[in-house]
Amino acid sequence: MMSPTLESAELPADAIEVGRISEAWGIKGWFKVLPHSASPEALFSSKRWFLQPPEKSRTPGGARDFPFTGTVLLKVREAKEHSGGVVACAQDDWDRNAAESLRGARIFVSRASFPSTADDEYYWVDLIGLSVTNREGVNLGQVKDLMSTGPQTVLVVVSEADGQTVERMIPFVAAFIDQVDVPGGRITVDWQPDY
Repeated sequence: MMSPTLESAELPADAIEVGRISEAWGIKGWFKVLPHSASPEALFSSKRWFLQPPEKSRTPGGARDFPFTGTVLLKVREAKEHSGGVVACAQDDWDRNAAESLRGARIFVSRASFPSTADDEYYWVDLIGLSVTNREGVNLGQVKDLMSTGPQTVLVVVSEADGQTVERMIPFVAAFIDQVDVPGGRITVDWQPDY
């Protein structure tokens, strides 16, 4: 068995977890990737993936020895779409066993490596934590999460009122979103507190 050649690395401060390695693919050291996003452009744009071992509770097949600890750098030769999924290979020549040894590894990519977006497009990770204010200046809370409901994305906005957590679901569509100011940390919406 050829061991994967991986060098220890420091996880970048702007690292985002974008997927995990699921299993070996073929006999030439390729592996399948389960992306966390339906649009895995970050996996395709970066040739430097940072890997961490799987969380113990998520290790496929139960606890086992993993070929590394901490964070390592995986230099990617190629990542591409294949049959509705993503497959990739390292710059080093690996065999199937080397690729299989990484099963479950968590993949992180530096946010700076993500492809640029159009003026009206945003990465979900950039919206989480933004303050949400309506047209009247009422603070509705902060974006805690986003949900895809099929036809649209919904902002999950959370605030505290009278010691209780209030959760609002605001459709992320032009009819309700007036302005997204990522550098300013704010989203302005046409939404009332009692909706």
